Amino acid sequence: MYLNKIPGIVHRIYGAYLWRYNTQSPDLYLTFDDGPHPEITPWVLDQLKEFNARATFFVVGKNVQQYPEIVHRAIDEGHSIGNHSYSHLNGWDTDSSVYLKDFLRAQRSLVEYTGYHTRLFRPPYGKVKRDAAKRIMRTHKMVMMDVISGDFDLNNTGKDCQRIVIQHAKPGSIILLHDSDKAWDRLEYALPRLLRDLTAKGFQFLPIGEARAKAQAARLASSQ
Repeated sequence: MYLNKIPGIVHRIYGAYLWRYNTQSPDLYLTFDDGPHPEITPWVLDQLKEFNARATFFVVGKNVQQYPEIVHRAIDEGHSIGNHSYSHLNGWDTDSSVYLKDFLRAQRSLVEYTGYHTRLFRPPYGKVKRDAAKRIMRTHKMVMMDVISGDFDLNNTGKDCQRIVIQHAKPGSIILLHDSDKAWDRLEYALPRLLRDLTAKGFQFLPIGEARAKAQAARLASSQ
């Protein structure tokens, strides 16, 4: 059971996590979990390039070790990379010490195989115990989402996922998608169409972290 739109009360309860950006700028933040995948992730990158869109990929450490060249491509094309654990553990069902070791193993893999140092983390399934989250947030931003496309849900169609994102996306929304086998049938339909439709509405697609850079630049400009 999940919600396609995360309610504001959840944002307030877990206020230290990043759920969305508070902005009126027409910026959206597409995020892709569970890659890199040898066929799907390159296809996603092709779709993003066609619309001059940039995104954030939350990668699984064991997949990074198999396909580091795909991560390199994503970095070279201006996308952000986040840690999504090494083994895709469920944080509620895993001892926190084991979970943290898995998190650190993913971090080491990303650095060793790609040279990329990320400060972004998203827990698989959106589930992490408070003590583990507190430790991770000493060094990383805990990135969640406020729009869940449902592309992982076999009960949805690609058209459902397209509709969900179009309906719920607002300026500053962080949108959850997956570059995985499980999501592929729905992602293949939904991604090019939501990129087309949201671009037509005037939105642009940025990687996580760029909002902070834009805000800093705006503050600097206003002070001069």
